[in-house]
Amino acid sequence: MGDNSPRTDTSTDIEGDAKFEDGHHTITGGSNTSDHEAGNKNGDSKALRRLAQNREAARKSRLRKKAYVQQLESSRIKLNQLELELQRARQQQGLYLGPSSYSGDHNAHSGGGSGGTNANLLGLSKHMLSEGAAAFDMEYGRWVEEQHRQMSELRAALQAQVADTDLRVLVDRGMIHYDDIFRLKAVAAKVDVFHLFSGVWKTPVERCFMWIGGFRPSELLKTLTPQIEPLTKQQLLNICNLQQSSLQAEEALSQGLEALQLSLSDTLSGGSLGSSSNVSNYMDQMAGAMTKLGTYEAFVHRADNLRQQTLQQMHRILTTRQAARGLLAMGDYFARLRALSSLWLARPRELD
Repeated sequence: MGDNSPRTDTSTDIEGDAKFEDGHHTITGGSNTSDHEAGNKNGDSKALRRLAQNREAARKSRLRKKAYVQQLESSRIKLNQLELELQRARQQQGLYLGPSSYSGDHNAHSGGGSGGTNANLLGLSKHMLSEGAAAFDMEYGRWVEEQHRQMSELRAALQAQVADTDLRVLVDRGMIHYDDIFRLKAVAAKVDVFHLFSGVWKTPVERCFMWIGGFRPSELLKTLTPQIEPLTKQQLLNICNLQQSSLQAEEALSQGLEALQLSLSDTLSGGSLGSSSNVSNYMDQMAGAMTKLGTYEAFVHRADNLRQQTLQQMHRILTTRQAARGLLAMGDYFARLRALSSLWLARPRELD
C-alpha cells in the first residue's frame, strides 16, 4: 500500500495536467473561431467600401467624359461660327477665294457688301465663260458635297440637343448655302440658260420634278410641313398662305413661259418654211427669235427668286429648331431623289 500511493498521486497529477491542457485547447479553439468570424466581417466591409468607391469613381469618370464631350462640341460650333464670320469678312473685302468659295450672307445678296459679292461673281463668271456648262456642273457637284457635310453636322447637333444659339449658326450656314446655288445659277444662266432648263446637271429622277430649272416651292412646302410639326395655329396659317401665294406665282410664271414658247413658235413659222429665197425675211425672223430666247434667262431668275423668297419666308415663320429640322428634311429629300436615280441606273436589265 505504501508503494502504490506515490504512483496513485503521480497518475492523478498527470490526469489533471491532461485535463488542463484539454481545457486550454478548448479555450484557444473558441478564441480562434471568433477571430476568424471577425476577420470575415472586416473583409466584407472592406470589399463593400471598395465597391462603393469604384462605383463613385466610375460615376465621376462618366461625368468628366460627358463634360469633355460637351466642351468639344461647343468648341467645334464656335470654330464653325468663327470660320463663317471670317468668310463673310473676306467677301466684304472683295477677296476672290477660288471657284469653290462663293459664300455670302443675306445682306450681301440683297445689296449690302456688294463689292465682295460682285468680285466673287466676276471671278466665277470668267471661270464659267471660259469653261462653259462643264464648269457649272463641277461647281454644282461641289455644292452637293458641301450640302451633304452640312446635313451631317445638322443631324448630329439635333441629336445632341445643342442650345438654340449654337443651332442657329448651323441654320444660318445652311441658308447661306442655298443662296450660293442661286447666285451660281444666275451666272450659269448668262453663260447657257438652256443648260439649266434641260436639267442635265441633275440626276434623272430629279429632272422629273424640275420646274424652270429647279424645284417647285409649293410642292416642297407640302413635303416639308409634316416633318417640322408640331406647329402652332399661327404657323400653320402662315405656311398655308405662303404655299398658296407660291402656287399662284408658279402658275403665273408657267403661263408666261407657255406664252413665250407659243410666240417663239409663231415667229419661226412665219413666212414660207420650205423656201429660203427671202434672206431678209429669214434674218428678221432669226433676230426676233433671238430676242425672245433671251427672255428665258429672265424666267430662270424669277423662278429662282421665288424659290429663295419661299425659303426665307419659311425661315422667318419657324423657330430655330423647326428650321433646322426643315433644312435637314429638305436635304434628305433631295438626297433620296439622287439615291433613287443611282438605284434606277444600276438596276439589272434583261436584253432580248
